[in-house]
Amino acid sequence: MTPQELTPYLSRLVEQRLQLSLMLWGPPGIGKSSIVADVAKQHELQLVDLRLSQLAPTDLRGLPVADNGVSRWFPPEFLPTSGQGILFLDEINMAPPAMQGIAQQLILDRRVGSYRVPEGWFIWAAGNRKSDRAAVFEMPSALANRFIHLDLVPDFDSFKAWGLVAGLSEQVLAFLAFRPTLLHQIDAQRPNWPSPRSWVMAHQLRVAGLAVEPAVGAGAAGEFDAFCTVYDKLPDLESILAGKSKAVFPAEASSRYATVLGLIVRADTAAQGVNGLAWLVKQAGPEWVQFFATDLFRLMREKGQFGDLARQISANTELKDFARNMRDLIFSA
Repeated sequence: MTPQELTPYLSRLVEQRLQLSLMLWGPPGIGKSSIVADVAKQHELQLVDLRLSQLAPTDLRGLPVADNGVSRWFPPEFLPTSGQGILFLDEINMAPPAMQGIAQQLILDRRVGSYRVPEGWFIWAAGNRKSDRAAVFEMPSALANRFIHLDLVPDFDSFKAWGLVAGLSEQVLAFLAFRPTLLHQIDAQRPNWPSPRSWVMAHQLRVAGLAVEPAVGAGAAGEFDAFCTVYDKLPDLESILAGKSKAVFPAEASSRYATVLGLIVRADTAAQGVNGLAWLVKQAGPEWVQFFATDLFRLMREKGQFGDLARQISANTELKDFARNMRDLIFSA
């Protein structure tokens, strides 16, 4: 399952109030925790994010306190007591077996000691697999059988869709469109390697004027830096978006990816989007036009400008054939 597919799946569980214990599997750095946080925010749910690998059994079960000759367990303050939300047990299989045993009672019975999980709360968990070279413990079969299991895989289209909305730099998105295999590439010999999480850090380093190698490693950074030199040779993107350019679409593949992603990221208004689309329809092949249009439509919908964009496309005489041929894409965006 890709991140783009996971978000609506989790939302459906929330909307249908299916309080099934859920386990997300996937390699480190692909956004498992971020997606859960986004779903909680989208549905206005509280989120309690517990890193079980950092807790001891008494941290979750609570401490025994004498009360009239009886030992009572006082639960920790971080467990929810009211409202609605998601209790997220992150890194669950990095926790030692004793900790997983306590978590098993919480997941199966929705209680531990004298503590009960409130009715309006979902219990979800996440972890890495041994194949991801993560330092994990084997999950007991009894615990595993308490969950429904989803496998999350890195996916550039999902990362690009998120990055366009989040304002990730066009250089990072264009480079990964050109070299999607570098979106996630674990290097067992080095601590820094490319992943969706480390590319976000690379974006932040680049904005600060710093090298990206500490985030993504020497190999990916070298390719990225070489790719960034392509931007010195791109057509004037601002002139294209203003509808004043007669520049030719680049012939080299990396320049083409850089040009199209640059136009998508910089198209702030529907009018600019139409100008960029009209230029590509004249200059580029249909695969580049569709690449631009798919992401432009999604981005304009996020900005609340899709209706204006569709009207301007329909009114533009240069785009009549495009509008007719791409009608399904326009209405499904």
